[in-house]
Amino acid sequence: MRDDAAFTEFVTARLSHLLKLGRVLAGDDQRGADLVQDALERTLLNWPKVQDPEAFVRRTMANRSVSVWRKLHRERPLAELPEPVGTDRPADHELLAAVKRLPPRQRAVIALRYYEDLTEAQVAEVLGCSVGTVKSQAHRAMTTLREQRSAFADREEER
Repeated sequence: MRDDAAFTEFVTARLSHLLKLGRVLAGDDQRGADLVQDALERTLLNWPKVQDPEAFVRRTMANRSVSVWRKLHRERPLAELPEPVGTDRPADHELLAAVKRLPPRQRAVIALRYYEDLTEAQVAEVLGCSVGTVKSQAHRAMTTLREQRSAFADREEER
């Protein structure tokens, strides 16, 4: 039997956090919101069987994010950055833009590992891959982001 009240309570408590994760996984607010909506629909359909709703939604979002990318066969870069949501610091926007340029699998690993603060084993479980894959994807992503760090520093000095 479905417990719609418990589901509504979960969504109410976690929606803003899930939207932020969706933004990081998908690369923009609208696709991130679509990702959250899709994950929540799937969660509601499986609600009686779901033991850990947070983990179920995260895993669904990460898997759908990669699946959508595979269907498109490539990423489409944004013409311009979307308007910021919330009160992020200016440097956060630059970092988010750099994360958006990462391939989807690396972006998913970075979002789950550092934004969601999951362990490597938990990220591997969410993405359905090995811990070694998580480590290598995180290493590649961090190398790319570190290479761009000097560009961030240059921009800070100009201000």
